[in-house]
Amino acid sequence: MMPPSATARMFVMAGIPATSPWLLCPRPNPKAALRLFCFPYAGGAAGTFHRWAEYLPASVELCAVQLPGRGSRLLEPPFKRLPLLVQAAGKELLSYLDKPSSFFGHSMGATIGFELARFLSKEHNIKLAHLFVSGRRAPHLIDDEPMTYHLEEPEFLEELRRLNGTPKDVLNHPELMQLLLPALRADFEMIQTYVYIPGSPLDCSITAFRGLEDKNVTREQIAAWRQQTTARFSLQMFSGDHFFLHEAQMSLLESVSRELQRLTSTLSNR
Repeated sequence: MMPPSATARMFVMAGIPATSPWLLCPRPNPKAALRLFCFPYAGGAAGTFHRWAEYLPASVELCAVQLPGRGSRLLEPPFKRLPLLVQAAGKELLSYLDKPSSFFGHSMGATIGFELARFLSKEHNIKLAHLFVSGRRAPHLIDDEPMTYHLEEPEFLEELRRLNGTPKDVLNHPELMQLLLPALRADFEMIQTYVYIPGSPLDCSITAFRGLEDKNVTREQIAAWRQQTTARFSLQMFSGDHFFLHEAQMSLLESVSRELQRLTSTLSNR
């Protein structure tokens, strides 16, 4: 779902694109010691993370992931199954993982980042430096929420209104909604049909984030990410609801930056 501030970001992101259509890098930094790849929530686009590059350590290069069906890839068909997306993204991003890398994902993006980390570890023996997961229950927990992606358009729009993640002016704009609905439906289908396959925990450290007023994810569901790593785990809470990454953006970026700075310091001492 899109928070109100994300409406315009669905279409354009300023900055210099990477050679891959999957990536947009607001501030290319070839000398960076570490790359941070960011994955959006359902209905979101790479533009969500556009300004993050201004606040991250100078040793970090931000790479915002642009999924098909939105932003600069609006006319491409969106993925409806997570394994297919992970395989395609893994193949496309492989050449950008030539230096230590971390993933950040919010909501749907957290699950994408997690499964991509597993895929890269298993298929290419590439280990992440760190995984940031935000606003999403741990993947091994049972999701008993009803599926809504297949609802008829009036019912689907009503569900979007109930979730309160899409601005009313967007919901009441038929032409705009016709552009946004394919990606929204596909994202809902992708995450609602996701099936966790048990496997070994990751060996990278994990930081989990949650909004204190988030009604979609409980503290216990976020804390359960601890089971997905053999390394260090931390849980941090911020003021705000499910979209606290906008409401508490500066506090979140301070936390992310501290962890990235710690990582780059460790790398420089090797």
